[in-house]
Amino acid sequence: MEYFLGCDLGGTNLRAGLVNATSGDVLSLISVPTIAREGHAAVMARMANLLNDIIRDSGIPTHLIRGIGIGAPGALDIQNGRTLRLPNFPGNWPNVPVADTISAATNLPVYLINDVRAITFGEWRFGAGHGANTLACIAIGTGIGGGLILDQKLHLGYGGKAGEVGHTVLDPHGPRCGCGGQGCVETYASGPAIAAMGLKAITQGLNTSIGALVDYDLNRITPKVIYQAAMEGDPVAREIFDRAGQAIGLLAANLIVAVGPDTIVIGGGVAQAGEILLDPIRRTIRNLIKIFSVDEIQVVPARLGNDAGVIGSAMWARERNLLRAPTRVQD
Repeated sequence: MEYFLGCDLGGTNLRAGLVNATSGDVLSLISVPTIAREGHAAVMARMANLLNDIIRDSGIPTHLIRGIGIGAPGALDIQNGRTLRLPNFPGNWPNVPVADTISAATNLPVYLINDVRAITFGEWRFGAGHGANTLACIAIGTGIGGGLILDQKLHLGYGGKAGEVGHTVLDPHGPRCGCGGQGCVETYASGPAIAAMGLKAITQGLNTSIGALVDYDLNRITPKVIYQAAMEGDPVAREIFDRAGQAIGLLAANLIVAVGPDTIVIGGGVAQAGEILLDPIRRTIRNLIKIFSVDEIQVVPARLGNDAGVIGSAMWARERNLLRAPTRVQD
């Protein structure tokens, strides 16, 4: 039996736990505030304390704890364990030696991975994509991220950049994206994009209950509010989710013809809308792809919830640990 620590470095919280590498069970899961405004040195000190507390309190012999995986949201130097740019963190964390710092504090090998690639890996190993040969993961939240499993291996691509599916361009003349481009999927189907469609519907005077649900305080409009309206039968709210689903469906269709996944996992906070989002995704895939049958391609909701990042980063540490293990020479 062996265990690995997984840590999800989020802009709001640090979540970490000890993961059984055989079963995927998460032990001693703890979440603490990131307090990113204090800077990277303070955040890493807090992370090291969190990880050491988990090790101490777990009751697992230290020799069975083999390493640490850290999922971080942004551009990373995976090979050297450094952050290059974390856009949602004060200071952006340029060239911060996260792996070396945490390794020195815990006396364990540490490996970095993009947070959504960690989710992808976790869902493939123990979640909704378990057993898939080729898998695409699309995580819909404040932004849209993704990851790819190709022939049962996490595909990172050049510099670990493979999987930035949220910046697939649907229309080069479309809305400006936060990345600086135009017409990215994020501008049509992310959480803020869905909220913006609800806000627009109200300001245009459309007949919708979305405004009444927040007492016409437009600052309170969220995808969750629009989902509530949709589930209560509001046609405008349902159309908003249908449009977002069509955008994700177009992205998924392009992924299908490019890499041929047998499973597409839809995760992230917005994906909690369930079938009201999944149905237009599946419908759009069927309508767009004519060159071959898509009947056997599964489009499924993520299963691991908030634990996906912790599990995936821990299993990434196991993967990297196996690569660095010495090869035994046979007699």
